[in-house]
Amino acid sequence: MTRRPITCGIVLIGIACAAPARADGWPTFRGPARTGVAPDTNLLESWPAEGPPLLWKTAGAGRGYASLAIAGNRFYTLGDGLSTAPDGDEYLSCFDLASGRQLWKTKTGQPWTEGQPTWQSSRSTPTVDGDLVYVVTPFGRLVACATADGREVFSVDLKETYGGKKGDAWGYSESVTIDGDRLICTPGAETNTMVALDKKTGTKIWSCASPDDRGAGHASVVIANVGGRKVYVQTTASGALGVDAGTGRLLWTYPIEKTTAVIPTPIVRDDLVFFSAGYKRGGALLRQVASADGVTVQEVYGLNTELANKHGGIVLVGDHLYGDSDDKGIPFCAELMTGKVVWKERGSGKNSANVLAADGRIYVRYQDGTLALVKADPVRYEEVGSFQVPGSGDRPSWAHMVILDGRLYLREGDTILCYDVRAK
Repeated sequence: MTRRPITCGIVLIGIACAAPARADGWPTFRGPARTGVAPDTNLLESWPAEGPPLLWKTAGAGRGYASLAIAGNRFYTLGDGLSTAPDGDEYLSCFDLASGRQLWKTKTGQPWTEGQPTWQSSRSTPTVDGDLVYVVTPFGRLVACATADGREVFSVDLKETYGGKKGDAWGYSESVTIDGDRLICTPGAETNTMVALDKKTGTKIWSCASPDDRGAGHASVVIANVGGRKVYVQTTASGALGVDAGTGRLLWTYPIEKTTAVIPTPIVRDDLVFFSAGYKRGGALLRQVASADGVTVQEVYGLNTELANKHGGIVLVGDHLYGDSDDKGIPFCAELMTGKVVWKERGSGKNSANVLAADGRIYVRYQDGTLALVKADPVRYEEVGSFQVPGSGDRPSWAHMVILDGRLYLREGDTILCYDVRAK
């Protein structure tokens, strides 16, 4: 890998003073509840041709597709080959939220260089909890660092310690889940499919075995509550599963046929679980049902190929699902309870698109660097703004977006951009 010069890389545009972040912030992938839906209101209803105002951009994130985790007045991400580092290795980095200035970086290991160049590099979004920030490297090394200065507190090799394996040829992507004093993650082994660790030390509390599981996918655990029982819902390369949060007992599975990769994080609403897999597999809706000895699962509808989603994710707004059709760059809207597609339209961008919802709008970020603003309207597709993100086009724009306190955060490889999307 070619080394890059060390640069500061901060460009301030206008006034970049930030309002204090919400207490819950955006501490992990897809936000506090992993919904991909921001609680912000009073946001811009449309954009000018050049897009919303750019407040600042900064360099030093490195090569990678990890999104941002925001807590307090800082944000964190993972990448390799940073423009602010003297080598091509992978680093967990911390930045100031108001200005984008890099505060510290901690080396987490070698870069992931398997497969085609566009498949390479870091992809796990950090998870922040109090004074610790956690990340999983593509090689399966779970690292916990102090948020204050990046000092490594502990690490666990999910492959060596738990026999972890991926169900595909790509590296680990999961963002760990913090629940009380526990850290939940998915090594992917048949005997240790999911594990609960002490979040302060990394010591095992329990492990869950899912016999014949093909290995970890790319999703992150979502918490459900069914009949007074807490359930950890996850997807692996074998399909969806539910695990008893207290004991680690496997409660239910919903197997699917083997496919190239299972990537999107599931959606939980009350006792419902919607999950999707790409490569023409489809999306399915399940209902968790409490029983005397645990929780079972019933099929509301099985895999619907029109709801397939490769890696852009799907969001639930009201009673409708919004996402990309596999990786075609053709957004769809479908009824949650029936799976019926009510519209499917090509927008202004091309190829795979990731989505984020906020204030009655769907933000659609295409692989080619186009960012579109679309009404969350189950009646028809209506795009109310789009622009080309500066610096896009070199590699796919796959990193998921974040909206917090009226600001939209985008990652384009080594660069982070912050836009003001508040209505004036």
